[in-house]
Amino acid sequence: MTTSPPRPARTTRLAGMLPTDPLLLRLSLFTLLNAFGRGLFFPVSVLYFTRIVGLGATSVGVGLTVAGLFGIAAGVPAGWASDRWGRRPVLTALWIGCGVMLAAYTVIGSYASFLATAIGYAALCQASMGVRNALYADVLPAGTRVEGRAHLRMVTNVGMGAGGAFGALALQVDSRAGYTVLILLDAVAFVVSALLVHRLPGGAARCPVVDDVPGRGRLRAVRDLPYLSVTCLNAVLALQYSLLEVGLPLWIVRHTDAPRWSAALIMVLNCVLVALFQVRATRGVEDLPGAVRAMRRSGLLLALACAVFACTAGLSPLGALVVLLAGAVVQVLAEVLSAAGGWTVGYGLADARAQGVYQGVFNSGQAAATMAAPALVTVTAIDHGAVGWAVLGALFVGAGLGVGPAVRWARRDAWRGEHAEPVRA
Repeated sequence: MTTSPPRPARTTRLAGMLPTDPLLLRLSLFTLLNAFGRGLFFPVSVLYFTRIVGLGATSVGVGLTVAGLFGIAAGVPAGWASDRWGRRPVLTALWIGCGVMLAAYTVIGSYASFLATAIGYAALCQASMGVRNALYADVLPAGTRVEGRAHLRMVTNVGMGAGGAFGALALQVDSRAGYTVLILLDAVAFVVSALLVHRLPGGAARCPVVDDVPGRGRLRAVRDLPYLSVTCLNAVLALQYSLLEVGLPLWIVRHTDAPRWSAALIMVLNCVLVALFQVRATRGVEDLPGAVRAMRRSGLLLALACAVFACTAGLSPLGALVVLLAGAVVQVLAEVLSAAGGWTVGYGLADARAQGVYQGVFNSGQAAATMAAPALVTVTAIDHGAVGWAVLGALFVGAGLGVGPAVRWARRDAWRGEHAEPVRA
């Protein structure tokens, strides 16, 4: 008589709201603080640069795009550094640097100083994300890692939402003093988060041994074609975030009779539903087959959401609002599934001896998608209506269906079976 292996102890209770693991509680604390700070700055940044510093909107947009390119490039070097010197010291240094760059925003007075500061901030902030994810790989047990990541994502949503609410106060005041206080609060949040990381237990600071694989070297992740293919497919599914933040507000204003505040309502709904369901969505997604199924379903649900959004053109204001909310719910289901699946494949196919570099690559793929998404959504759905929505839907379906073959390709590597991050079967 055979028995199934016991499931690992859950790290959270009450649908993921309260961590039961002391280490996860520490991770939640600095995650909440960091997200709250970013939530403060996110809604006020562009208005601060244009209304207070006096820069042109187009110049700011170009500058932030250039900074974003530097951010994408920074992920792999930072990951290599964390593999070489350890996650904790590297992440601590990166977050202190983010705090310094944010504080510098309060004294910029020219476009050159804005551009230099924006590049520094984007590079440090984007680089820190891959290192942070590698830190999670070190300290969270493989059997509960996806659930732990889901809990931390819930915490991030709560922190960003609370920070955004306070940021709205600065928008109402609309003064240099108000913006400056919020920017400095975000800087302090980064520094305090860095100190909390530095004080993590010693095991969280371990520097993994990075043995060279013949013919690959320490930066092998950038030449690991199967892993890069999975990274690209995950990036396509990640286009949905900009679809919600950029594409849908433009669609509502230009193509529907729904109230303009519908976009804000949908964002609030998204934050609430992700916080409620992200942990639950990880159940059954702790291994690679489960991740493949989740990402396939995510692609199909995203295509359905695109079709629902396309149907809102020509409806009455109330009808358009109801259908938009229905589409937003479908999109949330796709979002929590793709996030859970992405965490599993991102960790499960990586070489555990170079987790920093691999997470840097994986995170850079998502960052590239974030940069490309506004233009892609505009030239499809916004410019071509239902046909454009169909193109986006087909793109999502193709990415979701492509994950399975890409994962099977990656698992053919003999070294990956030995050195890939273990996942629960």
